[in-house]
Amino acid sequence: MKRVITYGTFDLLHYGHIHLLRRARALGDYLVVALSTDEFNWKEKRKTCYFSYEQRKILLESIRYVDLVIPETGWEQKRTDVYEYHINIFAMGDDWRGKFDFLKEEGVEVVYLPRTPEISTTQIKSDLHVKKPE
Repeated sequence: MKRVITYGTFDLLHYGHIHLLRRARALGDYLVVALSTDEFNWKEKRKTCYFSYEQRKILLESIRYVDLVIPETGWEQKRTDVYEYHINIFAMGDDWRGKFDFLKEEGVEVVYLPRTPEISTTQIKSDLHVKKPE
């Protein structure tokens, strides 16, 4: 069985997230999603989320491509996660290209998947702040 892992915040879940999860799952037989906790998002990424960790976890668990959701609490946990969850493939969006190549040293295939160009959580938040003409 090929086991795949990906990481992310997955706030304001949208079809770009679904495309990423579908393509990550297609790389193997089992998909683990490491979901950034609220504390990690704030302390390390300086992000606040609309939905709480528990709410985002419920959303991810309802997606058919996702087999397991685990908490992401720090940048350094990726090395231990690949061992703990017996991961064969590490998949991330291509905006992270090269950042996780060190996992190849652990015997893990690293795959950077193209983002869905016309959608992002940042764009959604921005669009919601722009008042549309009536």
